[in-house]
Amino acid sequence: MDDPRTLFDLTGRVACITGASSGLGRQVARTLAAAGARVVGVARRSDALAQMQAEIGEHAEAAVADVADRAGIGGLVQVINSKFGAPDILVHAAGVNTREAADEVTPDGWDATFALNLSAPFFLSQAMVPEMKKKRWGRIVNFASLQTTRAFPGGIAYGATKAGIAQLTRAMAEAWSPFGITANAIGPGFFPTELTQAVFDDPQRAERNAAQTCIGRNGQMQDIDGPILFLCSNASGYVTGQVLMVDGGFTAK
Repeated sequence: MDDPRTLFDLTGRVACITGASSGLGRQVARTLAAAGARVVGVARRSDALAQMQAEIGEHAEAAVADVADRAGIGGLVQVINSKFGAPDILVHAAGVNTREAADEVTPDGWDATFALNLSAPFFLSQAMVPEMKKKRWGRIVNFASLQTTRAFPGGIAYGATKAGIAQLTRAMAEAWSPFGITANAIGPGFFPTELTQAVFDDPQRAERNAAQTCIGRNGQMQDIDGPILFLCSNASGYVTGQVLMVDGGFTAK
C-alpha cells in the first residue's frame, strides 16, 4: 500500500488562485505552496499580490488582472500559463458582496456581483480546462458560502450568486469529470477577512454568529487548510460535484 500521506503531496503541480491578494485566497495560496505546488496568484491589487509573492518565495508568481473582465480572460490565461506552465489546480476565491438591501439593489451592483462571483469562475475554468484535459488530471475549487443555502439581510445578489455556485459546481463535474477533472466547492463560515470585516467589527454580532455554530467559535484562517488541500490533491480523486461546508457546523443547526 502506498503511503497515504502522499495523497496530499502537490509537488510538481501548478495552482492558480484568484483573489489571492488577501483573505482566504491568500491563505489558500500559502497552503498549496507549502504542500509543494507552484502557485500563481491573481488579483487586481499589485501591491498586495507582491506581498503574497514575497511571503511564499520562489514558488509563487503574480498576475494582476480583473477576472470579472470577460474580454480579458484569454490574455489572462496566457499570462498565467507563462509563469509555471498551464495550471493543474484552479481555485476561485475572488468575490464581492455589495450588501445592498433588496429594495436598494442597483443594476450596477447586481451585474458586478454576478460578473465576479459567478461568471468569472465559469469562463476562467472553461479557458483552462483544455490543458487539464490533455493531462487527464485537474482540480477546480469554487467558493460557495453560508448564503448558498441561507438568506441573509442585504445579501440578495450575493446569495443568488452563491446558490448559483452550487449548481455551477455540479454542472462542471458533469461536463469535465469524465476527463479526470474534479469540480467541488468550499462553503466557508464566518472567517476574519476583508469581505466579513463588518461582521467582526461588531463584537456582539461576531459572538452571536459563533454561538450559532456547533463548535462554538468563528473560523480561523488555518481552518481552511485541510479542506482545500483535500480538494486540490489526489486525496479527493473520487469526490466531485460537492459543496463542502467549512463552517463549524453553522448550517447543521
